[in-house]
Amino acid sequence: MAPTLSELIEHLPKNWGRWGADDDLGCLNFLGPAEVLRGAAEVREGAVFTLGAPITDPRGDPAFPGLGRTGPTRTNSQDFGDYQSGKAQMLPGGLEFSDDQIALGTHSSTHFDGLGHTWIDGKAWNGYDASMTVGSMQRASVLPLAEHGIVGRGVLLDIARLRGKPYLERGEPFTHDDLLAAAAAQGTTIQKHDVLLVRTGALGSFYELGAAAYLTVPFLEAGLAFSEELVRWYHELELPIFATDTIGNEYTDWEKTGYVGPLHAALMRNLGVLFAEILWLDDLAAACAARGRWSFFFTAAPLKIVGGTAALVNPVAIL
Repeated sequence: MAPTLSELIEHLPKNWGRWGADDDLGCLNFLGPAEVLRGAAEVREGAVFTLGAPITDPRGDPAFPGLGRTGPTRTNSQDFGDYQSGKAQMLPGGLEFSDDQIALGTHSSTHFDGLGHTWIDGKAWNGYDASMTVGSMQRASVLPLAEHGIVGRGVLLDIARLRGKPYLERGEPFTHDDLLAAAAAQGTTIQKHDVLLVRTGALGSFYELGAAAYLTVPFLEAGLAFSEELVRWYHELELPIFATDTIGNEYTDWEKTGYVGPLHAALMRNLGVLFAEILWLDDLAAACAARGRWSFFFTAAPLKIVGGTAALVNPVAIL
């Protein structure tokens, strides 16, 4: 029988209390002014890459199936037709305008999770009781992360390129050793406090193969596999972010492993590592490969959602 997540990670490092009993930022505390300046020093060309997935794209929106999540919907609340029908009247002086609204799940496109997003044994990040999630996130929501902002030196590791393919297959795992191998193949040095982005090609395959092929049940996608070495590596390097182009970031074949979300437990819950998911990394990866340089200035400002479990974001990488 597979161990429970508690048993799996009970002897691994934990950052609870490291920044005080009331901390909601976790490893984001590592990204202070010095790290912002270190990231800014990576800008050499001013080439800008936005990493957010398009919302309400006709090709579909990636959303975790089976969890009650649906893709965003956008509707016009006012447009030229309203003036033609007489429903709307032009403003004094003759100005007319269009307006729209959007309904979405906060995890249904590119987003950062609040640190209280997951828990085990009734305890979330920093030891907060899971009851603080009822109705609204009272602690460890996405709001403190959004108010702080996420800025630093970004590093991209391209696992799909390492394996010589445009994207990893559904259910294809990769490991801590693969991360190190990708860094070595790229000539990339991962430094303390780096913002780590990992490309699998998953989001590109979503648009290429279509939502019907990608969002099947049981849910299965490529992802990073749990290991003690990985968790200790994150802890020793004080890496504040784990970001990928997949929906869940980590290996999801629980029929083989016997558990779901060990990295959410070991990294997010125990260490306070920020998770960012569904990033568009294909353009950035192509640019990095062409230049032979895989580090850059990274900045992200999630929406300031009070009590939110997550918030959509359009991160920016600047080479």
